[in-house]
Amino acid sequence: MNIIAHIHSDLPTKFGVPRQSGLVDALKARIVFTEQYRAPEALRGLEEFTHIWLIWEFSHARREDWSPTVRPPRLGGNRRLGVFATRSPFRPNPIGLSCVKLERVELHTPEGPVLFVAGADLMDGTPIFDIKPYVPYADAHPNASAGFTAALPDATLDVYFPDTWRNRFTEEQQAAITGILERDPRPHYHDDPERIYGMTFAGHDVRFRVEGGTAVVCGIEKL
Repeated sequence: MNIIAHIHSDLPTKFGVPRQSGLVDALKARIVFTEQYRAPEALRGLEEFTHIWLIWEFSHARREDWSPTVRPPRLGGNRRLGVFATRSPFRPNPIGLSCVKLERVELHTPEGPVLFVAGADLMDGTPIFDIKPYVPYADAHPNASAGFTAALPDATLDVYFPDTWRNRFTEEQQAAITGILERDPRPHYHDDPERIYGMTFAGHDVRFRVEGGTAVVCGIEKL
């Protein structure tokens, strides 16, 4: 398949990327098309939709072989399920599917047509294979069963983000960092209140720890 675009966001590494799309609406990104596909007419009518599907590559999760079972992180990494019953990146074909909010379309920029989206679960530079409009009457199934994910708690963390560190970012970036930390980017089996984690965001190393249900930002270092 041909790569038609790449996404650009403030998250250059996998750590901190939301586990699913739509969890952190404050996280913004741009979709820039490769030169061959910078045709404004290819996007005609897309601005009428509020959400789009992205078909993309797990470009940092490639493997030569594959396993029929995987250990979903949300199950603590201890229970095995069939790879096709999960959204694990370690698949026979490392392809991801995400629904994101389409905030606006700019057809004429120095980079060609650009899509501005929110809520993506893709790291910076991720290749995109295709873009399709989200159609509610066909794509939304309110009564669908959620499988093993239905029994999992959707707990979020409180976030303590001192002004000393907060003021280094724009309001939009502050909201994105807070949203990411609320969703607890740590591996689910980690529970060490003394451990300091580092998340690369917008050219900074964001240091935080988690204690008693609160994520505490304890340091920011410009990279």
